[in-house]
Amino acid sequence: MSMTPNQVAEFCLTLPGTRESLKWGNNRVFSIADEKMFAILSAPAKGVEGLAFKVDGDLFLGYTDRPGIRPAPYLARARWIAMELPYPLGEAELKAALTRAHQLVALRLPKYRQPEFLVPES
Repeated sequence: MSMTPNQVAEFCLTLPGTRESLKWGNNRVFSIADEKMFAILSAPAKGVEGLAFKVDGDLFLGYTDRPGIRPAPYLARARWIAMELPYPLGEAELKAALTRAHQLVALRLPKYRQPEFLVPES
C-alpha cells in the first residue's frame, strides 16, 4: 500500500532532528542540522504532487530503472530520486528509503553533530 503525502510528512518528522519548512513556493522540505535537506514533497504542479529524496549512490541507477521513479530535477547530481502519486514504493520500502535518506545526510555532518541525528538500529 502506498503512503499519502501527509503520511510521508508525518513519518519524516519522526526522524531525529527533522524540521519542516516551506521553500520555492509551497514545497514541503524536510531537513536536519542547519537546513541540510533529505526529502521534498513538492506542491501540486499541474495537479501532480511529487516526492524527492536522497539515495545511496550505488542504488541510484537501480531505483531510476524502476517504473515511476526518475532522477530528481536539479538534484540528480547529488543522487536524489523523484516520484509522483501514487508512489511506486510500498509503505515499508518507502519508510526505509526515507530513513536512509535522513541517515545519508546525518553521516555527512561533522562527527560531533552526528549522534543527535542518527537513528538507532533496530
